[in-house]
Amino acid sequence: MSTTKRKAQRQGIESRRDSTGSEQHRGYATDRRTGGKLRGPWTDRLAEARSWRIDALAQLQAGTLSGERGPTVRDAAAEFLAGIESRAIRNRSGRVYKPSSARGIQRELTNRIVPTFGASRLRELTLPDVQRWADGLAAEGLAPGTVRNVVTALRALYGWALPRGMATLNPTAGLRLPTGETKRDRIASPAEAQRLVVALRPTDQAAFGLAVYGGLRLGELLALEWSAIDIDRRTIRVVRAWDHGAREYVEPKSKAGTRTVPILDRLALLLGDHRVLTDHREGLLFPSHDGERPCSHNALRDRMGRAWKAHGLAPLGLHEGRHTFASLMIAAGVNAKALSTYMGHENIAITFDRYGHLMPGSEAEARALADAYLDRQREPEA
Repeated sequence: MSTTKRKAQRQGIESRRDSTGSEQHRGYATDRRTGGKLRGPWTDRLAEARSWRIDALAQLQAGTLSGERGPTVRDAAAEFLAGIESRAIRNRSGRVYKPSSARGIQRELTNRIVPTFGASRLRELTLPDVQRWADGLAAEGLAPGTVRNVVTALRALYGWALPRGMATLNPTAGLRLPTGETKRDRIASPAEAQRLVVALRPTDQAAFGLAVYGGLRLGELLALEWSAIDIDRRTIRVVRAWDHGAREYVEPKSKAGTRTVPILDRLALLLGDHRVLTDHREGLLFPSHDGERPCSHNALRDRMGRAWKAHGLAPLGLHEGRHTFASLMIAAGVNAKALSTYMGHENIAITFDRYGHLMPGSEAEARALADAYLDRQREPEA
């Protein structure tokens, strides 16, 4: 290779030797508008450093990248949280952050991220910095799920900052986070679900029934009004949820959360009994004493737990009741697309990821289903 060509390949590239003597490279680009210099990550691949430089130059030319140092993590976090609170900043789906999500992001940014990285510039934080920090969180004894929640808040901050030119790289990309042994949620059989319903006090049976026979989330069933229930058509229209932390009504978890759910016969009986017992035909199904807000979710759970314990039954959480609904729909042969709609999943991949292990999938089952179909379609012999 000629000396001229070698120099051209190294233009805009910084090189060094690491502690092992291996050569590393990183690209840099100068913002002519500000005079600031942008530097990419160190890599042992010259081609990767050159690729970063080419991309950076293109972004500088397009005006989507700047050589300014940008804000500190502390200042960016303050602006990000203020934007979430004012609803000017949306999540990656373009929707307003749910109160529970906003609280989680605020908690992690305020308590863990800003105290650690507050003085650092968003542009200067690197993957190794964040990896060492995440490793430290795990070393403190934080559960894997908690570590992931903390990192999710930092990811959200960079997800907002990157397209606004406040950062050039996302240091959370490529993180290796701890995983834990997650137990599979308990699923009740149809007979067990029926025993659990019967054991509850009559005015609590419909709430549990909406989870186990309707697949509604806790916040959704607490926000449910009689006007959303069409007994004649056997449907429930889910349009909102109750956020017990913010003590306000919110949109469902995702756009797909606004949905129509079929009312099974067992659920229809429970809803009919509930209407008679409460003598209500409008307003909330499960109101508090003032009738303006839903009843306490903690009180509802406590009553259910005490009733099941008194009858010697293993408790089933309301979210596990939702999983039970999914399992019985699958066992009944409801197709995955319909189930995804009834569950309010954002896409069918979530349904497969969560419940794929319950769906028919063995070669024997597939063969039997296909053979049965073909037998039904066979033309009669002449």
